[in-house]
Amino acid sequence: MSTRSLRVVARITARPETVNEVRAILQSLVVPTRAEEGCMVYELLQNRADATDFTFVEEWANDAVFERHHTSDHIRAAFPSLEALVAAPPDIRTYSVVA
Repeated sequence: MSTRSLRVVARITARPETVNEVRAILQSLVVPTRAEEGCMVYELLQNRADATDFTFVEEWANDAVFERHHTSDHIRAAFPSLEALVAAPPDIRTYSVVA
């Protein structure tokens, strides 16, 4: 497990008829996640050309705090609701800075 910060890009695709519901759920994650220990950046983006496409851009102090994020109350509460509203499972990718 690395002690260096990691970057995360997480894409969520709403079904066209659920965009507003998905946006509301995802927005509800921002404030509590930013308050988590080790959260350095947590931004929610919505694609201008495709309103169904949401992306979180994240930076975490290390792998351990990112793993704890997945078990936080607000994440565990949100994801069952999202499952019925999204077109596919979230695409979550982790990165290390190389330059």
